[in-house]
Amino acid sequence: MKVSMKLFHQRMAVLLCGCLTLAGLANGFASTTATPASQPAPQAVQQSPEQLRELVAPIALYPDPLIGQILAAATYPSQVLKADYWMQQHQGLTGDALAKEVDRQPWDPSVKALTAFPAVLSNMSQNLAWTAELGDAYVNQGQELTQTIQDMRILAKNAGNLTPTSQENVTTDGDTIDIEPTSTDEVYVPQYDPWDVYGDLLPIFPGWDPYPGLYLYGPGIAFGLGFGIGWYGGYGWGWNHWGCDWHHGQVVYDHHAFVSHSRTIVDRGGAHSVGRDFHSALAGHAASRVAGHAASHVSHSFHTASRTSHSFHTARNISAFRSHSGAHAFFNSGGFHGSHGGGFHGGGFHGGGFHGGGFHGGGGHGGHR
Repeated sequence: MKVSMKLFHQRMAVLLCGCLTLAGLANGFASTTATPASQPAPQAVQQSPEQLRELVAPIALYPDPLIGQILAAATYPSQVLKADYWMQQHQGLTGDALAKEVDRQPWDPSVKALTAFPAVLSNMSQNLAWTAELGDAYVNQGQELTQTIQDMRILAKNAGNLTPTSQENVTTDGDTIDIEPTSTDEVYVPQYDPWDVYGDLLPIFPGWDPYPGLYLYGPGIAFGLGFGIGWYGGYGWGWNHWGCDWHHGQVVYDHHAFVSHSRTIVDRGGAHSVGRDFHSALAGHAASRVAGHAASHVSHSFHTASRTSHSFHTARNISAFRSHSGAHAFFNSGGFHGSHGGGFHGGGFHGGGFHGGGFHGGGGHGGHR
């Protein structure tokens, strides 16, 4: 069962990357075609309030700096995949040795920061459709997205599930709820059922796969994983450089508003296009290896990749990579260097892949129903 699930997540990750690739190609062609003056530009499809709640439910009760890192890193889904794979291949590194090697990687600072929280990083890699859609929503609906996080915190508080604990300080400033760790050296990531903790049951994000250690089967909030962050303090991408400006709807990085330079997520209010992170995969002919026999799997698991906007519209029409060799071609042509058919991580079955300072039991529930 573990092997089959592992292969399933491998193929799904490849499929979404292929979808993003072809979506980027389509947008690239579109950008070279002049829009007639008589035809107004198409309006971008926006996430509905219900869809935004689905997106933020799994992370809304995380500490503010961690949410900042997640939202920023979600705009780089291909880097999230690479970083998670890299972490799985370097499980022998811990502490300062790990931080030094991470610092050498060509990733965005947000992705580097998340290596201190390997379970969070693996969850984003495992649920790649959710990650990409979260990143798109942050780039294009940042104010609405961050306000939705605050709204969800209010719901959890009113349900009795968000209270100060020995792991987290929960403070209210006007209409804003802030969550910060109580320790300066260790951060506990709360465990909860994101579809139940807010009082009323929420629709589950399509295809969501709970990651071990981050999901609580039951009411309230628990703290099971404590991640050491001391080794990362001396780097410009470390914990203390991140936060959230709830009033302006922005992630704060190094005392300034974070600006994503991702070529994967489309800023529909800006000028840059989609897909350059994946253009070398096209050169490797991975995009030519699509077929209709797996269309139903893509529709079920990744239809949300197109739900967000026209930037992912093509994803609904991408069926699947035809064979194992198609996945191999994609990863080795630039999409994911050094991977082999069975070398990609296996979703929810990463036994023991926690480093970056280790993890410890935090005990205790932070609330009740």
